Amino acid sequence: MNKQKQIYNPFLPLSEYIPDGEPHVFGDRVYLFGSHDRAGGDRYCMNDYVAYSAMTTNLKEWKYEGIIYRKNQDPRNADGSHCLWAPDVVRGSDGRYYLYYCLDTLPELGVAVCDTPTGEYQYLDLVRYKDGTPLGTRPTDYIQFDPAVLVDDDGEVYLFSGNGPKHVKEIYPPKYSQIIVLEQDMITVKREPEKFLPILHEGIETEFEGHEFFEASSIRKIKDIYYFVYSDIVTHSLCYATSRFPDHGYHYRGAIVALGDIGLKGRTKAQALNYLGNIHGGIERINNEWYVFYHRQTNQTQFSRQACAEKIEINKNGTIKQVEMTSCGLNGQPLTADGVYPAAIACNLMSQHGCCFSDLVVMAGQHPYITQEGEDDQEGAYVYIKNIQKGTMLGYKYFAFQGETALSIWVRGKGEGVFYIRNQKNGKNLVAVPVKADTEQWMKINARVNFLKGKYPLYIQYQGKGILDVREFEFVNESR
Repeated sequence: MNKQKQIYNPFLPLSEYIPDGEPHVFGDRVYLFGSHDRAGGDRYCMNDYVAYSAMTTNLKEWKYEGIIYRKNQDPRNADGSHCLWAPDVVRGSDGRYYLYYCLDTLPELGVAVCDTPTGEYQYLDLVRYKDGTPLGTRPTDYIQFDPAVLVDDDGEVYLFSGNGPKHVKEIYPPKYSQIIVLEQDMITVKREPEKFLPILHEGIETEFEGHEFFEASSIRKIKDIYYFVYSDIVTHSLCYATSRFPDHGYHYRGAIVALGDIGLKGRTKAQALNYLGNIHGGIERINNEWYVFYHRQTNQTQFSRQACAEKIEINKNGTIKQVEMTSCGLNGQPLTADGVYPAAIACNLMSQHGCCFSDLVVMAGQHPYITQEGEDDQEGAYVYIKNIQKGTMLGYKYFAFQGETALSIWVRGKGEGVFYIRNQKNGKNLVAVPVKADTEQWMKINARVNFLKGKYPLYIQYQGKGILDVREFEFVNESR
């Protein structure tokens, strides 16, 4: 990290994997709650819930709050065989904090409670009907999934849950977007579950067509408008719908952010700038500014996802313009072109053939990917970009360049060629940096680059033979 305090995407330590992030401001801090993936994991959400927080006035310093809930605290999961999937946290009318979650394939929704946002939560109960039957276990119930909770201004408690099909062959009654009203005890169903957003077979010839509900429910109230954020059927876009009512009347508004920047300025899936997979997140007002939190894919799977964030603007008419994925994220300004940066903060990453779904079989050894050296929670573990081959491009948005600067890149592997350095993806090569490596140890290659002055991306493209890894790069601004 540069000596001047900055922050980049992902904004948590690079060895941390928190997807499905729900940001919530409680008091003078913003808290990030989410699932907890594992480095090199082979399924979703293998670790216990942890939380991070930051002062609302300083998003550049995030504090690790520790484990807040363990998977085996739920009586249904004493052996820990089930994983904790995407949660949400809400402050109840009694001032306590309620954590809603599902255990992977189990049908119910669990609830835990705590007196503080990040003290260790204690199991409370399952969400239940008035007769004591757990929600999700009746033959007519829909699948419970990705809970989101809102305590409205009048104290009414709204629970959003469920998932939808991506393909026609997956359409069957248990899958649905749904809304449930809860009693003040936060666990008892007050109003029977109702269908909410349209799913795949219901979007034809409506404003939701092509953007029907898939999963990732998240709810906010902004002034007198309700914003429902969700992942649509293409899975890589975080979309939103709005209404003047909490439980009905929602209209599709658009995407807020999408992996690979698909949809931004007409970008198609074939033109994606990063690897695809699922997406989940939420929006939050922090110190009078609005942000969207989401996750990216790493490690050639969907099982090691990392938290990212971007600033957004809510227009006077209530709409949100789609933002691009960046490397500078919560920094509030371009990163300084001075000092050392991890290669893994690339917001654009692609092979010579473009991008694809983040999957070991699909990528088939032909694509670069972000991965970790060392096991989960291992001291000294670090993250880097692996499998860089001919045509691989790494992109970083944005840096504040001052002109001519010394640049060093740490590489390893076996290959011979050049790294082309650019300020635009398809722009002029500013310099060609020769590289010849045959080593398992990290080595440094050096160049002087006459960068364009001002705010620009940094693109690094390899052309040559063999396969390389890149760990980090360094700008040396000799005027400092």
